[in-house]
Amino acid sequence: MKRTKIKDIASSQIGKPLKICGWVRTVRDQKNFAFIEVNDGSTLAGLQIVAENSLPDYEESMKNLTTGASLIVQGTLVESPGAKQKWEVKASSLEILGLCSAEDYPLQKKRHSFEFLRTIAHLRPRTNTQGAVTRVRNALGFATHEFFQKEGFLYVQTPIITGSDCEGGGQQFAVSGFNLNQVPKLADGKADFSQDFFSRPTYLTVSGQLGGEAMACALSDIYTFGPTFRAENSNTSRHLAEFWMIEPEMAFADLKHNMEVAESYLKHIITAVLERCPQDLEFFDAFIEKGLLARLQHVASTPFAHLTYTHAIEILKKSGKTFEYPVEWGADLQSEHERYLAEEYCKKPVILTDYPAKIKAFYMRMNPDGKTVAAMDVLVPKIGEIIGGSQREERHDLLKQKILDYGLNVEDYWWYLQLRQYGSVPHAGFGAGFERLVLFATGMENIRDVIPFPRYPGHADF
Repeated sequence: MKRTKIKDIASSQIGKPLKICGWVRTVRDQKNFAFIEVNDGSTLAGLQIVAENSLPDYEESMKNLTTGASLIVQGTLVESPGAKQKWEVKASSLEILGLCSAEDYPLQKKRHSFEFLRTIAHLRPRTNTQGAVTRVRNALGFATHEFFQKEGFLYVQTPIITGSDCEGGGQQFAVSGFNLNQVPKLADGKADFSQDFFSRPTYLTVSGQLGGEAMACALSDIYTFGPTFRAENSNTSRHLAEFWMIEPEMAFADLKHNMEVAESYLKHIITAVLERCPQDLEFFDAFIEKGLLARLQHVASTPFAHLTYTHAIEILKKSGKTFEYPVEWGADLQSEHERYLAEEYCKKPVILTDYPAKIKAFYMRMNPDGKTVAAMDVLVPKIGEIIGGSQREERHDLLKQKILDYGLNVEDYWWYLQLRQYGSVPHAGFGAGFERLVLFATGMENIRDVIPFPRYPGHADF
């Protein structure tokens, strides 16, 4: 008999045989029969199994059926007399696949702190919270591909190993084939990278953007969706060393078009997750963030506000709020500033534009005022910045000068500059941190709890 996943059980199957595979959540032995709750990860709710003591090897099964054990159940779906479930399975056979020691299984309790669960990342997907996070993450990922494919974008893969620094910040993980105990040295004591695998210093990428631009300058509209890495030694609830980015790039596009695509994208994925994960979002609304559903529905249905950076600074100064970080024109906005603008002033998502050039990346297009760039950040309640992007600098001489001004090596960007020599076009794009999207959609507080195996300082367990 083919296995049925719990999420696929329907009322039309009542009275019919079915086969369920999963892990035991609870067992209540009533002597003449037992109630066994089984979950297979396909949905938040488990399925109640009623096993009568007339089953073969019933007593032996009850000794071995503990929380965490895996089993196969065959039986008949029947309406449940209990109020907690619509139906249950009257078992005709139980087969235990994997035993689970009741003495040392870490997930015996109903509630565990998120900090504790991070220490057993291999088991935490079995909890309600992590199961729900994963299903929401899956829905957001699927909706991402769905949106860009429907809009005519091509899905491309850009290098994970790179010789360029997209952000110009220098906080990158080095990639080397050297035996670190025997690194060849030059006369000045520095490593001789000419003998390394790639014959030059290389790093894990912080962004797929630069490669994405090359693809867009031939194929018009593309997007990447892949892992990125930052070696920033940060232990905050907002930072990971390894995370995923969604990065569309569009040829023949300006900042206005960029903003329109970003808003449409966010609304699409939020609408999709509301439709496809109602049970999981109700769980988060009840146990993680009261009002989550209302917040998501508001974002999905409300036009975004628009402010310039300069106007936003004026608003923050006049707010009467005492911020931890001072507000001055030319300073980068902090999360507290972004959240005030989205949560209290605009009371909805807001797109900020035209940031000072000095606080933004070298590749952003200089505005006619010579002070600001055609940049945008999308700010949302609870999170602050969730998308960052810009119109890219398509003018060769201006881009080359900015590379020099930022203290970067022009030779590292020879190919990037050639894109501005051979058929240059106005183009734009943005980056959305996938884990921040999951935080926003679930109400979870710590970014380490919305990725299956978080990587952060001191933690790369397997």
